[in-house]
Amino acid sequence: MANKLIKSKTSKVYKNKKLNNANFGDYNLNDYQVFLHLVTKVGGVDENGKYLQHENLKRTYTLEAIEFAETFQLDVKHVYKILTVACKKLARTVITLEKPDLFETWGIPICTLVKYNHKSGSITIEFNEHIMPYLAQVNKKFVLYNLKEIANFGSLYTTRLYELIQEFKDTGLIVKSIEQLRNIFAVGKKFLLYSDFKRKTFGHAVDEINSQYELNLNFEEVKEGRKVVAIKFTFIPTFIRKSFDPKTGKEKNIYLKSKAKKSDK
Repeated sequence: MANKLIKSKTSKVYKNKKLNNANFGDYNLNDYQVFLHLVTKVGGVDENGKYLQHENLKRTYTLEAIEFAETFQLDVKHVYKILTVACKKLARTVITLEKPDLFETWGIPICTLVKYNHKSGSITIEFNEHIMPYLAQVNKKFVLYNLKEIANFGSLYTTRLYELIQEFKDTGLIVKSIEQLRNIFAVGKKFLLYSDFKRKTFGHAVDEINSQYELNLNFEEVKEGRKVVAIKFTFIPTFIRKSFDPKTGKEKNIYLKSKAKKSDK
């Protein structure tokens, strides 16, 4: 008998750190938001507060246009088109995962089936069995944040950089090579000049994140000679408070993030 799944009241994005650094090919911002919204539907805990692992999780989920519109504050009529386009992207996308411990690069299709439901204005996806281990919740090597945290970003690169911050939220420090950033941002052959790459991707992303969150996010160029080979990002780390979980009887961490800035609207 399958364990009863208990979902969080808030939509939470949960994924393995390897998936957090994966290359998502030609996804645009809306495509990636659809993927993340579907990811929030996976996972949860059982009645004893234990994470359900991938073999106990279902693979098929449905995303309604109205819930996507509410999360990202969009006109629902516009969302129908977003979901239609995302269906095609989800169906053909193979994400690239580096497995340096195995000296291998893996290509994993996101799903085995995706369909657009014309009557209900929704999409239904069946995740590929090989991606499920990267969506199942574990105690280590994961990234977790509320979907609403990235809802107001206007750039895919901002969203991806914010996710990297969540991966290193305890330390307040990230160092990524230019090659790694180009892969994570999936720019392909775009922005071949470093100045263009900087301005269009992480330079803009840093400004957008700082405009919405009190993170004091900054970056410093790491050079070999005159060539920029890596970027060091610094920010205010997330404060961790220890707490007791009455369900499991174990100590757990409570993460207190930097506050979102109040809107001028």
